[in-house]
Amino acid sequence: MSRAAEESNRRMLRARDAMDRGYAQPLDVPALARIAHVSQAHFTRTFRATFGETPHRYLQRRRVERAMFLLRETDHSVTDICFQVGFGSPGTFSRTFRDIVGRSPRAYRRESVTAAVPTCFAMAWMRPSD
Repeated sequence: MSRAAEESNRRMLRARDAMDRGYAQPLDVPALARIAHVSQAHFTRTFRATFGETPHRYLQRRRVERAMFLLRETDHSVTDICFQVGFGSPGTFSRTFRDIVGRSPRAYRRESVTAAVPTCFAMAWMRPSD
């Protein structure tokens, strides 16, 4: 791997790490591009080439993953969880959740049963695939 490719990967990882940490915060491409020290267009292209999905889709998936956990492990309302994970409206949250998981947040909560399984296995098994 060339030095330039390694540097590019490091920059994309830096932005992805920021998304992982701040998934509930309002994050947009300009802010993420600044974190990666590249232009917005270059950031979007390179992020997709590196991770196989757009920055927006990655952030949505991270938010939905967190929502899945909260739906399973807490009794917070779906609306509260929607705002906790960074969505701006319950409608957008429900639509995005259904697109990624395949069922509504309420149906997911109803069908989910917390099992005595190590967290690493549960996370790998329950991770939504796009």
